[in-house]
Amino acid sequence: MSFRTLSRPNARSGMGVADQSKTTFHELQRKKTHRYVIFRIDESKNEVVVEKTGNPAESYDDFLAALPENDCRYAVYDFDFVTSENCQKSKIFFFAWSPSTSRIRAKVLYSTSKDQFRRELHGIHYEIQATDPTEVDLEVLRERAN
Repeated sequence: MSFRTLSRPNARSGMGVADQSKTTFHELQRKKTHRYVIFRIDESKNEVVVEKTGNPAESYDDFLAALPENDCRYAVYDFDFVTSENCQKSKIFFFAWSPSTSRIRAKVLYSTSKDQFRRELHGIHYEIQATDPTEVDLEVLRERAN
């Protein structure tokens, strides 16, 4: 039995990464075809899959609205900003979204799978672990990026 490189399960959680998840991340990173990507764990397939993508015109508020209120998710967001030297820049943020109201099983599953999944996404600049909306406020991104 052999596993493809992209779907190699995590030794601790046994969670793989769907080929589409990595491809969609590369589309965000290299082609700028998405503003954000939200990933969920598909327990029936035992892998991380793409749940939703946001087009480049969508705002950070659109991204926040797409995160579930009571369930865990992983997400990446391509944050555009202007530096103090007036240079246009872009940084990719990885989010481990785990609201305090989500099920304990989901929190454990996402927590034990995060590092392996995060390693599959080359080119992440910053990581944010959040349990409520105040931890993902736009100012948090601005402070980290500058």
